[in-house]
Amino acid sequence: MKVAIRAIAGLLAAGVAGAAFAEVGADEAKQLGGATLTVMGAEKAGNKDGTIPEYTGQVLKVAIDPKNPGLRSDPFANEKPLFSITAQNAAKYADKLDGMIEMFKIHPNYRMDVYPTHRTSTLPKYVIDNTLKNVTKCKSTQNDLILVGCYGGIPFPIPKSGTQVMWNHLTAFEFYTQSTNSNSFVVPTSGNPVLVNGAVGAQQWPAYEPGRTTPMEGKEQYWQLRLDYTAPARQVGEKLVLLDPFDTINYGRRAYTYIPGQRRVKLAPDLAYDTPAPTAGGSSNMDDAKGWLGALDRFDFKLVGKKEKFIIANSYKYQDPKVCPFEKTLTPKFPNPDCVRWELRRVWAVEGTVKPQFRHTSPKRNLFWDEDGFAGGVSENYDASGKMYRVVLVNSFPLGEGNGTNSSSFFTLDMHTGVYTLQGGTSYPGGGFYSIPAKSASYFSPEVLAGEGIR
Repeated sequence: MKVAIRAIAGLLAAGVAGAAFAEVGADEAKQLGGATLTVMGAEKAGNKDGTIPEYTGQVLKVAIDPKNPGLRSDPFANEKPLFSITAQNAAKYADKLDGMIEMFKIHPNYRMDVYPTHRTSTLPKYVIDNTLKNVTKCKSTQNDLILVGCYGGIPFPIPKSGTQVMWNHLTAFEFYTQSTNSNSFVVPTSGNPVLVNGAVGAQQWPAYEPGRTTPMEGKEQYWQLRLDYTAPARQVGEKLVLLDPFDTINYGRRAYTYIPGQRRVKLAPDLAYDTPAPTAGGSSNMDDAKGWLGALDRFDFKLVGKKEKFIIANSYKYQDPKVCPFEKTLTPKFPNPDCVRWELRRVWAVEGTVKPQFRHTSPKRNLFWDEDGFAGGVSENYDASGKMYRVVLVNSFPLGEGNGTNSSSFFTLDMHTGVYTLQGGTSYPGGGFYSIPAKSASYFSPEVLAGEGIR
């Protein structure tokens, strides 16, 4: 993995270099929320160059239009880029681009506009309290594939293995329950975006139920998703449910689909791993969602360390239909650089390698997750020949309202074909991410899918 890795802070170095699965000591735990580490386990200090500021924990005030409450105003709308990275100067920033430098080789007119870094990720108090519990109580077994005794917070704020970092991303806090009105597109090389589907979705993270005082059991689900498709016409009435548990070995994902023409619900066990995603027209895999989604059992994850990297962050303007509607954002070959905000962030770097007994279309993946909350980041995926295959860019931004950071919208760029996708796009009137009352467990059940079926 050809990346320039910065030395991990002293309190982390021993744990990574020595016993990767060692438990966090009492002295380490006390540093969370202190002078060294934030409550999320990030380094509180800025970097030496001053290009990454100190974390202050200040809650970002985001205005929400009552006429369109799913979309959020851009608090940084008046900012100008500090500089732009192009094919002409990309080599200067290679240590912070990693695999993304390939974009400039494939697309000489590609551009990354880099803005001031704002460390805006925050958590509600009860999530902070649960994170502080997890540092000594949350445990993992079976090579980190089963979590036990974990509360509704970051499971491993001081991670000791690559898999623990991946769990932090999988369980990154957005809302407790979220409704999403979104469209997903495939953009072929011709440049004419194709609407793959529109959906009204509900996501729920049961571990984050406010007021819950007991830890999660392995068989319980950390994530529940239901999508009710609203477009195109041929898909209206179709439904999809995905349920992911803390125990990925004995329980594993449950996936269900409702097909109106058949008027019944089907178990869909293939909707996982490198199965093509139904929301991407075959141009993105199921586990590409949010940079990585789903079980971790088919890969070995090596914790490489911390580094500085350019990622998409505070990406408000791309979801504003007045600033970057779909027809402006979805330009040929790659998203319109005018609608993408890049910032320099400290990230956790993890190298994923498929286990010998399995096969995958991307057998090697370099994954980078923002140390402030683990939601935002980049997944750089390589094919069996070692060539860059796909890049997944998470369009992360704080949700405001005292909630976490969005990771439910993302681009997948296929380096082989030049095709790319936008999944979870909300840049249209009525689109967006909403905090909603909690759903009952039955809402995500196959029985309710069947009972609500139409046509």
